Amino acid sequence: MAGSTFAVVHETPIIWLCILLAIPGFIGWILPWFLYQRIRKKQTENLQPLIEAKQEEIYEICEKGHSLL
Repeated sequence: MAGSTFAVVHETPIIWLCILLAIPGFIGWILPWFLYQRIRKKQTENLQPLIEAKQEEIYEICEKGHSLL
């Protein structure tokens, strides 16, 4: 994106270079969002069974404590 900006503010603007350098710049802005979503989904799928197991363990401990009352 910086190269694209420098190409457009040049003494005589080089529009074709601006466009050529802007395309990878926009891809570099947009692509990380999709990668983040994919990684977050994968991590959630990996951690969900562990979270549910811990919640079940806590529930059983609470039931034992309640039966003592």
